[in-house]
Amino acid sequence: MFSLKFIQPIVPDRGEIGRNSTRLLICAAARGPRPRFPRVWKTRQKIGTISKSQKLVDCVNGLSNVKEEVYGALDSFIAWELEFPLIVVKKTLKTLEFQKEWKRIIQLSKWMLSKGQGKTMGTYYTLLNAFAEDGRLEEAEELWTKIFSENLESLPRTFFIKMISIYHSKGMHEKMFEIFADMEELGIRPDVKIVNMIGDAFKQVGMDDNYERLTKKYPPPKWEYRYIKGKRVKIQISDLKDSKS
Repeated sequence: MFSLKFIQPIVPDRGEIGRNSTRLLICAAARGPRPRFPRVWKTRQKIGTISKSQKLVDCVNGLSNVKEEVYGALDSFIAWELEFPLIVVKKTLKTLEFQKEWKRIIQLSKWMLSKGQGKTMGTYYTLLNAFAEDGRLEEAEELWTKIFSENLESLPRTFFIKMISIYHSKGMHEKMFEIFADMEELGIRPDVKIVNMIGDAFKQVGMDDNYERLTKKYPPPKWEYRYIKGKRVKIQISDLKDSKS
């Protein structure tokens, strides 16, 4: 606490010039500064999203394939979180994708979607890729039908590429032609990969006329962009073929 105290005016000597006749002094109380106690509710161990995601990876890899056990362990992992740790789960999915743990990716993605979180195109593409790599074609088709019906005009081209590549690896040519027809109806221009896969399917089936129409409508590109020393450079494809040969 502070107190205000007035002091009697001091008469200066004759040699001094008296300017102020009254001075105000501030005297501090005798108690001193307030003591500071350590705050118990604050922890000194800072846990970031990287360490949390690594713990979640270890937790998921140590579980069985029983749905109730997996969901129960994941629920207990986020029991004390104030908000859903979406960033931690996303990093965990990336780590599991690098480790090629497709079953764990499917379990974690389904659990996250059941909580109403992470309903993005990236999550759906990761789940679709996991279904394809794990050999679950029926579930991949169900997910594709759901995404295609809900996002008819805003579906990225990568989903079409993925489904056509899945059917191309399985030898399901009719399914490939259906998806390619949907792309043309929606006005989505196919890239070189899709054109090559559809062209191979036309050759295997024996539709030479359709193959010629496809090559005329979507001719192979003459130029290609490459990044050389951080710069985007336009290179002619014939030069690339000559350099490879």
